[in-house]
Amino acid sequence: MVVGDFPIELDTLVVGAGPGGYVAAIRAAQEGQKVAIADKGSLGGVCLNVGCIPSKALIQAGHRYEHAHGADEMGIKSENVTVDFSKVQEWKGKVVDKLTGGVEGLLKGNKVDIVKGEVYFVDKNTVRIMDEKNSQTYTFNNCIIATGSRPIELPNFKYSDRVISSTGALALDEIPEKMVVIGGGYIGTELGTAYANFGTEVTILEGQEDILLGFEKQMRQLVKKKLKKKNVNVVTNAMAQGVEEGENGATVTYEAKGETHTVDADYVLVTVGRKPNTDELGLEQVGIDLDDKGLIKIDKQCRSNIDNIYAIGDIVTGPPLAHKASYEGKIAAEAISGHASEIDYHGIPAVVFSEPELASVGYTEAEAKEAGYDVNAAKFPFAANGRALSLNENDGFLKLVTRKEDGLIIGGQIAGANASDMIAEVGLAIESGMTAEDLALTIHAHPSLGEITMEAAEVALGKPIHSM
Repeated sequence: MVVGDFPIELDTLVVGAGPGGYVAAIRAAQEGQKVAIADKGSLGGVCLNVGCIPSKALIQAGHRYEHAHGADEMGIKSENVTVDFSKVQEWKGKVVDKLTGGVEGLLKGNKVDIVKGEVYFVDKNTVRIMDEKNSQTYTFNNCIIATGSRPIELPNFKYSDRVISSTGALALDEIPEKMVVIGGGYIGTELGTAYANFGTEVTILEGQEDILLGFEKQMRQLVKKKLKKKNVNVVTNAMAQGVEEGENGATVTYEAKGETHTVDADYVLVTVGRKPNTDELGLEQVGIDLDDKGLIKIDKQCRSNIDNIYAIGDIVTGPPLAHKASYEGKIAAEAISGHASEIDYHGIPAVVFSEPELASVGYTEAEAKEAGYDVNAAKFPFAANGRALSLNENDGFLKLVTRKEDGLIIGGQIAGANASDMIAEVGLAIESGMTAEDLALTIHAHPSLGEITMEAAEVALGKPIHSM
């Protein structure tokens, strides 16, 4: 502590200003708490700055470029389509700036004090926050830790000019001619698809038996079919062994089917998971319990083993999803305020912005059976929907998982155009305890993709109109 460093007292300190942290800070302030939020980086965290938002902007730009080439089957032809990638990056930056500026306005509007600097715990009620010039002590009644995660670096693929993380992939100043993606999870698939749409020759190396293993096989098959059309080479059961870097590119060595192969690339994108940011906070000073992955152990109110310290987002168990972090942030802030709020992950959707988009919420058919439910699985294809046909988006389906005894909706999966938006209705149905009959009786606009949900519900009831 420096001389003159008088502690600033708070009701609640939020450490980390990503989608979990800033939401928690706003909700805590709405509950009447005196709140400060601290982060050494930019407001909005990884999600807004180098994750969810810029990646979706890049994906959308890739879609526009691909679509600009026309569609012969619709009678549309286009020649000499070009892309100014510096302009793409400039536009992407404007999207990010608008959202991060909005977060700052929301925090200030809710009277949350924004503190820039690195946080280090002194004890269970005290932290020291340091920037390049100053050190300030803060004391608090409660603290919510929301420090997020960072990309895992492989020992044989150290990050460099040619070996990049997702952050680096979003900041390239050129469209690569060739790219190798190590890891076929959602980040690798999304970014690999985005660059393939810009014309990059992409190779995805996945160490497991398939890409996107968190989703059902039939959903994965649709994505692989699209990737193949884009000339993306997907190699599964492939173990990346090393990389040789040159001035203008790199060569990756990998093993597959007992044989060693090499593939050249301008850039090597490593997307093999993320590591929680819990190792530089001084948590050992407080005695917070971590698991073997460095995740903070929490209860159903996001409380750690230290009763006034809470943890949310990528630093606790579960998938590293921004909407999960925001949800947990609200729960933690409300728990601090004395509410009986508890986490319930059953209604949290998982989405991949692949082609087609994939989305899932609640139980899959297999998970429901493993949990002991007797279920029906009702599917309706996009190809039987007028709006999907008019969009030329015929591939895909929606599946509803319902309990046989009463038709209660306990899960849903969507593979198809706008699945990321459509999954919300299924999530609402699960959260609200709705049945297939409730969805079937809800009048959906025609023609719309939303009708697919209604049609699947009618299939579940055994009374489909537009399918046999």
